[in-house]
Amino acid sequence: GDKVIPLFVPQCGSCRCCKNPDSNLCYKSDIGKYSGVLLDNTTRFTCKGKPVYHFVNTSTFTEYTVVDEIAVAKIHPDAPLDKVWLIGCGFSTGYGSAVNIAKVKPGSSCVVFGLGGVGLSVIIGCKVAGAAKIIAVDINCDKFAKAKEFGATECINPKDYDRPIHEVLAEMTDGGVDYAFEVIGNTGVMTSALSSSFFGCGKTVIVGVAPSNATMTFDPMLMLTGRILHGAVFGGWKSKDDVPKLVDDYINKKFEFDGLITHKLPLEKINEGFELLRKGESIRSVVCL
Repeated sequence: GDKVIPLFVPQCGSCRCCKNPDSNLCYKSDIGKYSGVLLDNTTRFTCKGKPVYHFVNTSTFTEYTVVDEIAVAKIHPDAPLDKVWLIGCGFSTGYGSAVNIAKVKPGSSCVVFGLGGVGLSVIIGCKVAGAAKIIAVDINCDKFAKAKEFGATECINPKDYDRPIHEVLAEMTDGGVDYAFEVIGNTGVMTSALSSSFFGCGKTVIVGVAPSNATMTFDPMLMLTGRILHGAVFGGWKSKDDVPKLVDDYINKKFEFDGLITHKLPLEKINEGFELLRKGESIRSVVCL
């Protein structure tokens, strides 16, 4: 009867990562391994007698699932499950990238490349942290209204310019932003984000997940002079410790993310949800049983 959120980044509490306050990963995570089994090396799903493997410790596109104890967090009994599910991945990843990883400072300037659910969550984090200028960047102008709703001060489309977007941003921010966030998974945009940060001390956070065979190439001088390039999974949160706290913060109205949920669909229409996402017609769709 407990309300819980499954954790795609588990927290065993005993490995080197879990014991290190500077890391939120866990050696028992399936990220990167993709073995598709639980800690006891079994899968609890079958279809027509054949095994169906688990997805990154959770497997949540089901009516019922089985997870390891280290991959689930008990949350506040009054939490609205049709909303706080966003804390299981998308919102926490974006919000934490701003407040945990970048550690955005009051009065600073930020740019966010990519205005999906995670990118908008980065904007929420930048606003909560007190950033004075939050520039939202996307090639889909239909997303600009929502970005401004969550705190963006300006929105720009790279297609509207005949020069590299980092040059445009440098012109807008006296040489570059204090914090840049890539939330697409495109290595070319990652380089643009790095180039758009201030050369002396700008910080760039890679949030998007690039294809497994992707590589990133850039001039080392971009970093030699003082820029910082940082990556993080799940916004730097230690999952079992922090997810219940984030749910409490939502209940106590520290932040607002209800507007990220644009559609509600039954489980049998889950593929329609993915199609809405691909077409850029939704931000997040909640699947209800």
